[in-house]
Amino acid sequence: MITPVLRTSRRAGALRGRASGRPLAAAAALLTSAALLAACSGPPRTGGDAGGVSLSKGTPAAKGEIDSFSWAVYAEPPTLDYTVAFDYPQNTILSNVCESLMRWTPGLTVEPGLAREASNPDPTTWVYDLRPGVRFHDGKVMTADDVVYSLGRQTDPNNAAAWAQVFQNVATVSKTGPLQVTVRLKKPDSQFPQYMATAAGVVASKAGVEAAGKDYGTSGGLACTGPFELGTWNKGQSVELGRFDGYWGTKAKSGKVVFRFMTDPSARTNALLSGEADGGYLIPTESYGRLRSSGVGTLYFGEGLSTVNVNITNMKGPLGDVRVRRALSLALDRGGFVKAGLGGAGTVTPSLTTRAAWAAGSEQTRKAALDALPPTAPDLAKAKALVKEAGATGKTLTVATSSIGQDVSLLATAVQSAGAQIGLDVRLKTIAPNAFTALFTDPEAREGIDMFPLTYYDSITDPLDLLTSFKTGAYLNFAGYSDKTYDAGVERATAEYDPDKRLVIETELQKHAAEQLLWIPVAEWPTAVFLNKRITGAPTTIAYMYYPWAADVGAAR
Repeated sequence: MITPVLRTSRRAGALRGRASGRPLAAAAALLTSAALLAACSGPPRTGGDAGGVSLSKGTPAAKGEIDSFSWAVYAEPPTLDYTVAFDYPQNTILSNVCESLMRWTPGLTVEPGLAREASNPDPTTWVYDLRPGVRFHDGKVMTADDVVYSLGRQTDPNNAAAWAQVFQNVATVSKTGPLQVTVRLKKPDSQFPQYMATAAGVVASKAGVEAAGKDYGTSGGLACTGPFELGTWNKGQSVELGRFDGYWGTKAKSGKVVFRFMTDPSARTNALLSGEADGGYLIPTESYGRLRSSGVGTLYFGEGLSTVNVNITNMKGPLGDVRVRRALSLALDRGGFVKAGLGGAGTVTPSLTTRAAWAAGSEQTRKAALDALPPTAPDLAKAKALVKEAGATGKTLTVATSSIGQDVSLLATAVQSAGAQIGLDVRLKTIAPNAFTALFTDPEAREGIDMFPLTYYDSITDPLDLLTSFKTGAYLNFAGYSDKTYDAGVERATAEYDPDKRLVIETELQKHAAEQLLWIPVAEWPTAVFLNKRITGAPTTIAYMYYPWAADVGAAR
């Protein structure tokens, strides 16, 4: 769900809608979701270029087991309840403890997870046959009742679930056998089965969650099935995971993982250099050069499915005029930001979606989606004229900033500088790293803010994951944008199972979003991971958000 430059899926962070598919002939209707989803996914670019850095498919496989390793994360999760796991800190940890019906792989494809098979007997039915003998961390055996309960928590209004929008087309979730659950949809939905590989599809023990009550996710266990179970949580400092010896799959190579909360970017870098932390994702961009030349480990880059944007949160002020949004876009020095804010590891883009998200489409479809977007070269003269034409000269705007990392702070500064050059008074509002996530969940946290830097990561390999954000009432539609034609396009795309046909519709959605500048696109950003010399095995792609990556980490020698 979701993430930052305001880091989200995200659900990114980020929440998503769904609907699905073209009508299927009965004879061809029996599909596995793994096959369907693989068709929607493309392999990471190996050895490709991302603004001067080489993308690698993974890190060397571990050579043996280790007692423990430590990992740096930029903020402490407010909770580890899977229903609100939409941001980087939560999912980086939770992906190793809780598992979903399906599983995102390091290659950004989908395979069976807690469901050994998913079938689609007709366009509005998904049947999940569960693995037998899977045990929760408390020793209880997983049943269909646990799945029905777990998915039901996502739609309970009392939970304020970040993934509720994924279930908007779900009519019923029912037990149809001791190890079988059937999901019936109100209408075809191409997105729903893909999200079953994210936190939206997590299965937890009904008994365990009910026993924890309101404390679920903040203390005690998480009642899940993953290769690690939740151990000691030292608030404000760290959380430990211990290897679960009753795991149904390949056991973890490390006996323990310690996640250290380090909100200061310099402190995180120093921890990686000193060995206080053996590794980490979301490396401070200002530290790329220092870590590369340190000799204590290796900095890797992989497919990120991430775009850096400026999220428009207030359409009631000057930004309600599209001419002002276009002026800011024309004034932004994207190349300067990529060089300084992303440490040169990224590419300037006019697209809100990544190129990898379009991998399932034909060459013609991909070209139409990405090559006909507005130019990104600064044009100050035109930008000034647009501001004047809109009557916005001298108007005040506020952009949120934070010390999470220079990817956030320098983009906010770049927006301020762009505004100053075209006659806008852009002011900065500093928000503490631990409070930055609240911008996604709390309207009061966005009071007085017109825009903020946001790095959006796709939770599935489909452009609709992001493009659905501008549908009326969508979770990330903070500005309250509403257009019936756009909404209808989202519904048509969601209802189309054929990948290329769906991407043709999504091309029109992307064009609309680009013209309206509902978010201002800035850059694509690869995933970065640093490992010191004692460990290896972590994936380089953003799959770590929903894949039990820590189980693969072990001894490098």
